[in-house]
Amino acid sequence: MAQLIQLPHRAVVATANVLGAPLRPLVPPNSVDDWGRDQHLIDLLSPLLGARWSVSVGGIHHLPARVGALLVTNQRRLSYSPLYVAWALSRATGRPVRFVGRPDHAPLGAALRRVGALLDDPTEVRGALHHGELVVLATASAAHPRHAGAVDPTLVGAAVAEGVGVYPVASMSTPFGRAARAEVGAPVRLRKKRRGPLAEIELAEATQRHLQKMLDELGGLQTGMAPLDWLGEG
Repeated sequence: MAQLIQLPHRAVVATANVLGAPLRPLVPPNSVDDWGRDQHLIDLLSPLLGARWSVSVGGIHHLPARVGALLVTNQRRLSYSPLYVAWALSRATGRPVRFVGRPDHAPLGAALRRVGALLDDPTEVRGALHHGELVVLATASAAHPRHAGAVDPTLVGAAVAEGVGVYPVASMSTPFGRAARAEVGAPVRLRKKRRGPLAEIELAEATQRHLQKMLDELGGLQTGMAPLDWLGEG
């Protein structure tokens, strides 16, 4: 079996610079923030993202105005929900929104970092939350479009450690059309506050339950073509 070669940080940065060279004349200098997200590059890519997804957003009044938050969304296989949810919520809130799922190798990891992706690592997620960032975390992927997969308790633990809210975000999209939806729910709160590892485990399970309830109540997408609506939810 082929082994994945882990490249050092310098190699990742060098690869990112090479890949970004054609776009460099269009991107102002110093446009990359402290977490590697390039807003100007995202603005350039927005027409392409808009051509793929037309996302209706709801429930953003639940989100905090200035502090960080962990936003947990469901993920159908190959739906790329963390990407379009982060992009749509950023446009709706006017704030940078990052998403978890950047591989630590070039060239994909370097490219995704520029559009706001973070490593699947509690330390990096906690650092972003500590600095007031909105971070999208996907559940485990599922084949059924209305199934909320398991939520990683170690990453929820980053939110617990920082004392920020965890918000379910029900997402739906169609593989054959542009229609998509992202609905933000109220923050998940436990009836009994705990300390230690049980807190993050119980919060992760409660978030999965809340997200599943939102998906059960969420209306389906309407493309005008019944077969696609039946096959394409998620």
